[in-house]
Amino acid sequence: MPRPPQPDEDDLATITSWPPVYYAEQALLGALLSAPQHLADVTGISPEAFSTAAHAAVFAAICAVPAPALAKTTDYAAAFAALRAQSPSGLAERTEHVVWLGKVLTTARKQARGLTAAHLHGLISACPNPRHTPAYARIIAAESARRRLGKAAARLVHTARDASLPHLVPAALAEADTLASVVDDIAAAFPAHSGPLPRTPAPPPAPRHDGGEAAQEERLLLATCTARPAEVEQMRWLTPDDFTHPLHAGLWQCLTALVRRDVPVDPVTVIWEAQQRGALSAADDPRDLLTFLAEPDVSAPYLGERILHRSVLTTAHHVGRRIVAFTDDPANTPYQLVVGSRRALAELTAIRARWHNATTPTPTTWSPRRTARTAPRAGPPPTTVPPTSRIAR
Repeated sequence: MPRPPQPDEDDLATITSWPPVYYAEQALLGALLSAPQHLADVTGISPEAFSTAAHAAVFAAICAVPAPALAKTTDYAAAFAALRAQSPSGLAERTEHVVWLGKVLTTARKQARGLTAAHLHGLISACPNPRHTPAYARIIAAESARRRLGKAAARLVHTARDASLPHLVPAALAEADTLASVVDDIAAAFPAHSGPLPRTPAPPPAPRHDGGEAAQEERLLLATCTARPAEVEQMRWLTPDDFTHPLHAGLWQCLTALVRRDVPVDPVTVIWEAQQRGALSAADDPRDLLTFLAEPDVSAPYLGERILHRSVLTTAHHVGRRIVAFTDDPANTPYQLVVGSRRALAELTAIRARWHNATTPTPTTWSPRRTARTAPRAGPPPTTVPPTSRIAR
């Protein structure tokens, strides 16, 4: 939505620091007010593309009020010159134009009550050249795309941390889909071209607020898979990057390596593998590792899904913040925003596929032999015991 006017915006001459797009909006509106026929040259923007409510209201009014017939062939400057020359045709044209401007002002005031005739005059004066309306419109469309992308990314950031949602991962992935749709819209509106990728530095990792719950679940998972290494093969969707603690990520990598080499797995062999891989630091006491790797085992798939659940949300949060950083950098063009956003979203796409594999039940493979063996034989059933009795027995 356009930014509402501030209390001190009662005059266009108010000394305020505005971004360049603000002056492009002034120039476009001034061009359309002075030469309404140029509205046909404006494409790809709507009132929502403007940065202030006043500009949005004026543009909406220009689009809504039919332009005078004479103004379709001559512009405001020519009419004003004819007026000064006391030309009868110029006076008639000037009258038509003044009436149209009055209708535009009346219509715009319904959305922005503070507008005055002086505002419209100021907009007309701020336009360097009415024939440059397509260029002004492209500037406005580019900044509107930046704001729209930034808002969609901010919603993803908020959703990924909104613990009040009952199904947090599906909600975050839905916001990611919406964000991807916005990126596709921008790509369709601004054709691709060769150019540098965004150089905006990535934001620092957000601090974790899990109260140690994540670390405890990771330790339990490692202990469970050490006791039952066969379950590691069932969790190929879990990677070391999903762990919050570097030591736990290294131990998971050791576990998967031992299982795939088909060598004995127990707390001692896991710690030795960790030493060989350089996963242990001087602060890691092998006795402590032996203790937690020997803890009672629980459901490994459940713990793995919990860890992956947290990793999906962390990735979504980081991707959203990354794209917000792109949109906050005014040096990024629409093309750079598209390329940078798609690369960031690719990280989420990869972990989303692993989440789908982890949470989707594995379908039973159809087998002709199994069907032949389990197909019911013709004739009476082999027993007359009721089904409930068979279950009880």
